Amino acid sequence: MQIHNVTEAAQRLIDAIETVIVGKRSVVELTVAGFLSGGHILIEDIPGVGKTMLARTLAKSVGGTFKRVQFTPDLLPADVTGSSIFNQAEGKFEFRPGPVFANVVVADEINRATPKSQAALLECMEEFTVTVDGTTHDLPRPFFVLATENPIEYEGTYSLPEAQLDRFIMRVNIGYPAPDDEVEILTQQIKTHPIDEVVPVLPADEAAQLQLAVRDVFLEESLKDYIVAVVGKTREHPDLELGASPRGSLALMRGAQAVAAIAGREYVTPDDIKRVAVPALAHRLIMKSEQRAQGLPASRIVEEVLQLVPVPLAGS
Repeated sequence: MQIHNVTEAAQRLIDAIETVIVGKRSVVELTVAGFLSGGHILIEDIPGVGKTMLARTLAKSVGGTFKRVQFTPDLLPADVTGSSIFNQAEGKFEFRPGPVFANVVVADEINRATPKSQAALLECMEEFTVTVDGTTHDLPRPFFVLATENPIEYEGTYSLPEAQLDRFIMRVNIGYPAPDDEVEILTQQIKTHPIDEVVPVLPADEAAQLQLAVRDVFLEESLKDYIVAVVGKTREHPDLELGASPRGSLALMRGAQAVAAIAGREYVTPDDIKRVAVPALAHRLIMKSEQRAQGLPASRIVEEVLQLVPVPLAGS
C-alpha cells in the first residue's frame, strides 16, 4: 500500500472526527497519527471537554466491532477480559469473552477503576491476548484501545501504573474550545448530537494494512540517532526519577512516521519527531517528588530536552 493511500484514509478519519470535535484540528491529527501508528491512545483532560466524544467518534469511524467499557471503582478484571462459566448441561467450564474482545475498545475514565482492574488491560495491549484460568485467547485483529482519563487531582481517581502508561503510544490533551468553536458546538447540538450521524469511513482490515504501510515511511540513520539522543537525555535529566524507556523511542519513531504519512511524505523530518515528542514521551517520565510538589509538568521537560539536543543537518 502506498503512502497516498494512508494520507487519503487519514483525511477521511480526520474529516469524520471533525464533524463532532470542533476546532481541535491539531489534537484530532495527533489522535489519528497515534491510531495509525498501531498503538493505543490515552486522552487526558478535565471532564466535559470531549474526551469520550473524541474516542467514540474515532471508534465509530472505523469498521469492525466496537465495545465501550465504563471504568468504575467496583469494576472487576473479569468484567473486562471475560471469565469461565460452568455449563451444567455439558458439565464443563466454558469461556465467556468480555468486552475487550473487539476491534476497537473505548476504556472510558480508565483511572476511576482500581489498579487491579486497570492491570487487566496490560496483557491485552501488549500481547493482544487474554489469559483466563491458564488458557490464552487471541484478541481480534486489528485491536485498538482508546482510553480516557481525568486528571489525577480529581476526586475518585487512581494513578495509572507506569507499566500501563508505557503501553500507550501517545497521550493527548484536548483543552477548552475557543469561544467561536463553543458557539458552533451549541448550534450543532440544539436538536441532535452529530455523533449520531457518524458512519464507518475506514474498514477494519484496511486499518491494519495502513498501519503496516506507515512502517514503510523512511527514517534516515541520523534521525534514528536523534530519537535515541532525545530519549537518552530524559534519562539524565536532574528533575526526573526515571526517563523514557526504549518503548518510548519506538513510540517516538512510529508517531513521527504516522505524522509524515498523514502529511503525504514518504520520509520523516526532524519537525515530525518534534511534533509527537510531547504526546509520545511526557506520560512516560517519572518526576522527582519535589518537582511534582511544585507542579512542574513533564511536557516542559520534553520541550527542554528538544532544545538541548541538536537537530541533525540534512544528509549528515
